[in-house]
Amino acid sequence: MAIQEDVYYEGGPHIGDLIISVIMGAFIITLPLTIGAIARALWLRYRITNRRITITGGWLGRNRTDVVYSEIAKVVTVPRGLGIWGDMVLTLKDGSRLELRAVPNFRQTYEYVEAKLNPQAQSISGHAGTQASAG
Repeated sequence: MAIQEDVYYEGGPHIGDLIISVIMGAFIITLPLTIGAIARALWLRYRITNRRITITGGWLGRNRTDVVYSEIAKVVTVPRGLGIWGDMVLTLKDGSRLELRAVPNFRQTYEYVEAKLNPQAQSISGHAGTQASAG
């Protein structure tokens, strides 16, 4: 019998990340960023539920990473795209970091994720430059 999971968000990165990167792709120096945004738009998918965060990505979307909330030690967000979307960095208890790029509605998503963390992780998590530092 499978455990029921309530899905909070399921989808890819914010479309604005792709649009801005394609516009900036007119400059040779920003071409690698444009290619990265296109790859994210094609193959990166997030699934945030009440039990875990799943990230499917990599070349052709072949890599999958699952993180349960009890493994997260800290969450830091950084706004991008005029604050419409943002990045989230999950620091795990083993010290590794997992980055979620161009998360749509990242403030609400951060609040949802933070509510699932243990109290110690909640106290050190925050927005970069305000409550906690990204480093």
